[in-house]
Amino acid sequence: MATELHKGFGPLFNPALPDAARKIALENLQGRLGYANQQLAGKQFLMGSGFTVADCYLATVLGWAGFLKIDLAPWPNLGAYLGRVMARPAVQATLPGRGLG
Repeated sequence: MATELHKGFGPLFNPALPDAARKIALENLQGRLGYANQQLAGKQFLMGSGFTVADCYLATVLGWAGFLKIDLAPWPNLGAYLGRVMARPAVQATLPGRGLG
């Protein structure tokens, strides 16, 4: 996650990123999102049925898609996964204090 997904989002946070570079970054990120989508097929969470710290990290990184206006619809497993994680009571309890709820 850190070397592929996390890193893939990085350039997109730069408001001065030229359009051509943004296009390339998005294309690269799409491939990484596709891989993550495949890995989540048939799983409730990243490692299977149990929620782990890796899910906290993946959900955080995937949450950046909304901030950056990247639609996760082409990757239905990612969207469903993010919905499951965000619906967890512990996650919901943290959002208002962070200005996210």
